[in-house]
Amino acid sequence: MPRRKHPQLSAPEVMSYLEKDYGTPKWELRYDPTFELIYTILSQHTSDINSERAFKSLVRKFKTVEAISNAEESEIEIAIRMGGLSKIKAPRIKRVLNQIYAELKSFDLWFLKEMPMNEAKDWLKNLPGIGPKTAAIILCFSLGMPAMPVDTHIFRVSKRLGLIGKKVNADAAHDILEPMVNPHDVFAFHMQLIQHGRTICKAIKPKCESCVISERCPSSKNN
Repeated sequence: MPRRKHPQLSAPEVMSYLEKDYGTPKWELRYDPTFELIYTILSQHTSDINSERAFKSLVRKFKTVEAISNAEESEIEIAIRMGGLSKIKAPRIKRVLNQIYAELKSFDLWFLKEMPMNEAKDWLKNLPGIGPKTAAIILCFSLGMPAMPVDTHIFRVSKRLGLIGKKVNADAAHDILEPMVNPHDVFAFHMQLIQHGRTICKAIKPKCESCVISERCPSSKNN
């Protein structure tokens, strides 16, 4: 007898399953928004461990955003070398900081918190090399705004659960996933999906037998 199909999962339902394993993560300030921007550039196409090392090395050497902005590209490159792609990321950091200062005459990005979120996203995406993911990370992690960063884990898990369509790309996924939950739940939703992707719903060998949501997942090996 064929197994009865469950109705499609909603994002709040996904959260109710995942909170059994991951709880309901609470937002805490990670970095000042300008330092968060620098950290996010350093995290592109590298591991969390290496990007963290590069960021700490950069801050240890220059102390302030202004000092980083005034430094030679070669000095920045040396400071972040252990993070990988330093020849690309050093000039990118310089260009971004120079543009921020040219527009604001300061490096203070806290004003973004007072803007409507779409306008804040657009302002950040006008900076060189800043796309939807980086903009969402800054708004989410440093300003506590209900922006939904979509990394490879979240993108994969969301597709497997049927929250986004198979033809949706990563950039479009941000705006689709964000309104699926209440604004005050966006951060927890982000963290639950990313933790699930890292620990259970892996790219190569997903652990469907250990997944709290496998009975409802349309992609589960158990189904």
